[in-house]
Amino acid sequence: MLMSSAPSKERGNLRKSWGQAPLILAILALSLIAADTPTTVGTADEQRFLTDVKSLTAPTMEGRGDGAKGLTRAAHLIEQRYKSLGLEPAGKNGFFQPFDVITGRHLRSGNRLQEAPHLEDVSADRRNYKLLEEFIPLSFSANGSVDAPLVFAGYGITAPEFSYDDYQGLDAKGKIVLALRGEPGSLAAKSTEGGHTPHEWVISKAINAKNHGATAIIIVNGKLPNGEEDVLPRFGDAEGPEDSGILCLQVKNSTADNWLRNQGITLSEVQTEAGGALHAAGPLSSTSTRLILSLTVDIERIHATVNNVLAYLPGKTGEYVILGAHYDHLGRGEAHSMAPSQIGQIHPGADDNASGTAGVLELARLFAPLKGQLQRGILFANFAGEELGLLGSAEWVKNPTLPLDKAVAMLNMDMIGRIKDDKVYIGGLGTGTTFQPILDQAESNTTFKYENSPGGYSSSDHTSFVTKRIPVLFFFSGLHSDYHKPSDTWDKINAPGAAHLLDLVSNIALRIDTALDRPAYLAVENANPHAGTPSGGGGGYGPYFGSIPDFGQIENGVRFSDVKPGSPAAKAGFQAGDVLIQFGDKPIKNLYDFTDALRRSKVGDAVEVTVLRDGKPVKASVTLEQRR
Repeated sequence: MLMSSAPSKERGNLRKSWGQAPLILAILALSLIAADTPTTVGTADEQRFLTDVKSLTAPTMEGRGDGAKGLTRAAHLIEQRYKSLGLEPAGKNGFFQPFDVITGRHLRSGNRLQEAPHLEDVSADRRNYKLLEEFIPLSFSANGSVDAPLVFAGYGITAPEFSYDDYQGLDAKGKIVLALRGEPGSLAAKSTEGGHTPHEWVISKAINAKNHGATAIIIVNGKLPNGEEDVLPRFGDAEGPEDSGILCLQVKNSTADNWLRNQGITLSEVQTEAGGALHAAGPLSSTSTRLILSLTVDIERIHATVNNVLAYLPGKTGEYVILGAHYDHLGRGEAHSMAPSQIGQIHPGADDNASGTAGVLELARLFAPLKGQLQRGILFANFAGEELGLLGSAEWVKNPTLPLDKAVAMLNMDMIGRIKDDKVYIGGLGTGTTFQPILDQAESNTTFKYENSPGGYSSSDHTSFVTKRIPVLFFFSGLHSDYHKPSDTWDKINAPGAAHLLDLVSNIALRIDTALDRPAYLAVENANPHAGTPSGGGGGYGPYFGSIPDFGQIENGVRFSDVKPGSPAAKAGFQAGDVLIQFGDKPIKNLYDFTDALRRSKVGDAVEVTVLRDGKPVKASVTLEQRR
């Protein structure tokens, strides 16, 4: 399941009754039954399910990282299973639908950092710093070269809500900014988010430097607690966009200290001053130096072709139900690991999401004997690229391999293997007109305790279908301490509970498939517009805007995959497909720019927003609202 800078898993709200009159429910229930409805699809086999989870988490699968050989092996395992069941290929190339993703970054040979000691003597010999020993580019850095004076900007933070600005009185335009990692204790003490504010994020410092006109930012650790050694981060560890739009490096403390000593101060002195009282940090934390630095960042973005795996069970009509799950995971951890000390170890992803993938395979086994008997067909969809931003499902809805208007509903399973105390979460209940009575009928045969939520937006693949107005249901067994860690292993899977849930899913799928009337899509405005939202609309930071971002790669801006009904963005007339390029006085290059700009705004602000629609600029004023 996807992790991003802002989102959280959809945990669901306490179940809410629609409050329909009994007569209306009875009429709806009758409309769900077709005369030739099959009486059974069999029951899920917990041992088959667990065997598939074991196979998908075997060491040869290497954590099923996007672009890795293990993901290809998993794709072929799924393909062979569909072939053995006699299902029809439903991809572009047989069972496969290929698409391109960026899976990582690589430092090329052109990275360099040099200095000229004094502005008055630019012809002096330049000192060359050693890559990986004395400096390292950050993975979200832009590529390019710059020669510019160095200025020191304390922690590199502008936080008007705390009356704090390291850039006060400092002209950073056209300069290279040196900034300390972290934040002063006076800001952390004001945090409502676990003792830290988003201002301490390195990407926030980079965006702030860019917004102040800097050409590059150099980060330095400064003082470290408990005598920790000053080490450069591993390339690729920094969380951020593909390209932040500014050159970004980190240097060792000793290097930065030498630069500042030329001005008669030390790194220790300026950090003490910068961490003082809660106001503009003062002359020691905002200092123009006499140094000119010359730097080049040369990063190669690594592309890979991955595949959605798609199989089709024909029905009597051209309509179909989608049963889906993502089969990719984190490989050996990379930036999204929740166990940083174990990056490099295989993250097997048993629950996330070998469980959902095994669930789709088991449902395919149960439904396969009904070929040609069902009212509607079933598309079995296994998505890659989910952990990179719902990319596989987004690719499918953009380039569907079956007619999109014939898709009746999408049922998504993500992390269904750790059911505890018989509690399951079902999202999207309000997105289909017939879902409530169907669920009521199906639930009567189970012992589960349900937490249901009406909205269809969250950090998993069904969100891509909501943006195309396709009703969705999302099945989830809950978060746990092994999420995105090497400890998410097959032996912790509750196979009996998962099999019981699969029986529920098959029951619901059968009722949707064989009903006389297909569910009509309903737009749902969540009571909390940020709960389970994959960022962009604010993701929990700052006021409410109301867009859902498209995580696919575009050169510049943030494309809206959807705009929530009733949101400030919707009221201003913005639409799915618009590309945000300007938010107030801040240009928007990527989702991090947008999140930063939104976080710096206030509830009630009327912000002039510019988007591109069909390549032409469209401007409107958006009045930001309070998150509910």
